[in-house]
Amino acid sequence: MEMLPVEICMKIFGLLDYYHLAVAQQVCRKWKLVGSDNGLWSNLFKERWGEDDSAFYAPIGSKSWKDVYEVQDRCDRIGVGLKIIREGTDYYLVHQGEIQRHLGSRKNQEKETGHSCHSEIDFIGESSLSEERSSRGILDKILFFIGDLEVASAEAKRTRFT
Repeated sequence: MEMLPVEICMKIFGLLDYYHLAVAQQVCRKWKLVGSDNGLWSNLFKERWGEDDSAFYAPIGSKSWKDVYEVQDRCDRIGVGLKIIREGTDYYLVHQGEIQRHLGSRKNQEKETGHSCHSEIDFIGESSLSEERSSRGILDKILFFIGDLEVASAEAKRTRFT
């Protein structure tokens, strides 16, 4: 593959679906560059959601078709409302498919405390010290975000009625 010209790699990558294209981008730098091509992601978007949606959701500013594809895919999987999702060990606050805020990661907590889940007790539901700290940090961020939303909605209501 390293010897192939970029044009041929693009044709091969054009035959991949979303999942396999995302995996291929993790192989090496060349594949990441080739797999990040806007044309590939635009075609994937059009294949999945059609020409009309691709015209409506076309990227604006510095967004790429890959970003637009991932947001639309997230909307399909979890809906458009305000949700908290976990992807791997990371937790995100998502609204209308867009990641609004990274809430935290269990992996970071394990590095900080030097503790990870090793006992059967951890796996059957009793939380370890690191999980409690991680959960508290994530919950604090959620509460602060909800507080910000309440303030913003109260201000919006005041300006609407005045």
